[in-house]
Amino acid sequence: MTFPMPDISDAQETLPHLPTWVTRGYGETAEDVAFLSGAALSHLHLVLTRDDVPSALLRERLALRAAEVRVTHSGRPERAPELRDAVHLLRDGDLPGPAGEVYLAWRRAVERPISVASLQRALPDHAPGALDRWLSAGQGAPVARAVGVLEAVLSDAPRAHLAALILADAALAQTLGWSHLVPLLATGLKRADLRLTGAELHFACHRALHAAGIETTRLFTDLTRRTAPLRAVAPRLRAKGAAEAVALFLARDAIAPAALPLPDRAARRLCNRLVQLGAIRELTGRDTFRLYGV
Repeated sequence: MTFPMPDISDAQETLPHLPTWVTRGYGETAEDVAFLSGAALSHLHLVLTRDDVPSALLRERLALRAAEVRVTHSGRPERAPELRDAVHLLRDGDLPGPAGEVYLAWRRAVERPISVASLQRALPDHAPGALDRWLSAGQGAPVARAVGVLEAVLSDAPRAHLAALILADAALAQTLGWSHLVPLLATGLKRADLRLTGAELHFACHRALHAAGIETTRLFTDLTRRTAPLRAVAPRLRAKGAAEAVALFLARDAIAPAALPLPDRAARRLCNRLVQLGAIRELTGRDTFRLYGV
């Protein structure tokens, strides 16, 4: 039996659009860039509270992007496919490697509501007291607070770029009233930006948030469109554990069949069926050790 696919032609029309003056704006002054970044963040705030936006999946996809950007800046060759393999194909006793550790940190950072405990889970090499002190270092408006956190961490530990960016994005999210960390500064800041201080760092952060806000808007529009077929076929799936599997696909960037709550053969069969229905994709292009996602 084949299921009729939903009409998703209006998926993008159901979401509020960023005005063209934001997407095409190029700020020359600090005031211009701050205005544009504020507009992008305000738009994100409206969208992230909607029920039809797959927020957990969006955070996971941004975590992958943040890890890819930071690994690239460190001079390593791994990109998204290798990062996915390093984490999602891990077996008991395996180590993910340096790049995989960065990706794991970002995944853990976005997975749970922001707290010192959740941040310590993402950054186990740093003591909870230090994380709490750094997170409390920033004061004022969202971007000012994030800049204060960046400067506090990098002043104490100049090489702790991962901790600085995770904590800065956490501070930004907290000040905006978001329950979960959303990687924005980590995807928008350049490596050289982390050597800046004061007004120059403020400018770089506003510029990064403007760019990240536009890219994140495009991403959640794409994910909302991509998850529509999966949501549509979910009620018709009869396999035991299928509902739990669909929930995982709606929340995870990538999943190996072995991670689904079904027997191995049934999990592979469900993945193949969902691919046939156009509800998910196979992400690796391989015949073995496959990963699936929307």
